[in-house]
Amino acid sequence: MKVEFAPINIPLARRIQTAAVIQWLFSFLLLAQCCWGVFIILLLGNYWFLPVLYALWLYLDWETPQTGGRRSKWVRNWTVWKYFTDYFPIHLIKTSDLDPSQNYLFGFHPHGILVAGAFGNFCTEYTGFKELFPGLTPYLHILPFWFGCPFFRDYALSTGVVSASKKSVSHVLNNDRGGNVAVIVIGGAEESLDAHPGSLTLSILKRRGFIKMALKYGAHLVPVFSFGENELFKQVANPKGSWLRTLQESLRKIVGFTLPLFHARGIFQYSFGLMPYRKPIHTVVGKPITVKQNLNPTLEEIEQLHQTYLRELNKLFEDHKEKYGIPDHESLLFK
Repeated sequence: MKVEFAPINIPLARRIQTAAVIQWLFSFLLLAQCCWGVFIILLLGNYWFLPVLYALWLYLDWETPQTGGRRSKWVRNWTVWKYFTDYFPIHLIKTSDLDPSQNYLFGFHPHGILVAGAFGNFCTEYTGFKELFPGLTPYLHILPFWFGCPFFRDYALSTGVVSASKKSVSHVLNNDRGGNVAVIVIGGAEESLDAHPGSLTLSILKRRGFIKMALKYGAHLVPVFSFGENELFKQVANPKGSWLRTLQESLRKIVGFTLPLFHARGIFQYSFGLMPYRKPIHTVVGKPITVKQNLNPTLEEIEQLHQTYLRELNKLFEDHKEKYGIPDHESLLFK
């Protein structure tokens, strides 16, 4: 295989962008394991009292990821995130004003491999969310198990992420003053297994939990489609029925998540590695679907709102696909 190396005279800004993405990849893939390693080493060494004190803090702070989290304006404004969002780059596009006196549930699609668009737009301050949607605060919901990892959980919480548990979503949406946005990546880990370049497959037909939550709290539903999310990485072929897909699905059912076998480019060459490709991400926020509060919705009412959401999501995609390089004959596939 011929290796294509990066030019030597790359502008400094692009090199810093690459370093910022390396930091993000490390945080996503390895930081939690490193934090566990540090915790265990300290526990077995002379400074055993530090992890013991932290464990006490963890016990007292256990509910924080389910009660709005603990975001840090300072962390969300780190300059490293500016270079991270500029690497691809990531853009946030508004199609409608959102009333800050209401609460909203953003359905984010597609999951992609590492959900770069959701992190860049809702966990940093460098794509203009505050300016586009004044008075609203986004909360990106992620798998609860991340918050059981010492030290890592505090770093994650500082970016504004919270647990994807039912209790956590309820806390965000149950705000009488309005202004909260629960951002849920609807397809989850299952959808990541279909995140191949050019793929438009969304795992959504069986997912109605977010519909029930929206009805229960009267939160307006907003479809969000992130064009380019599936173009950042290539994934080892894993068609339905293959041994790899079977293994990945089994892992997801047992532990609640799975990791696709992905690859893209390297740091100093473009032929192989785990660095994402420099492909633009355009995250388009659709128009809100008005939802009237219904504490005890019937199955028929849930299904009706679910179908409305699917229609609006499909319309959002169709209205913008040509602008972001998707051929006219391509359409979303719901499964």
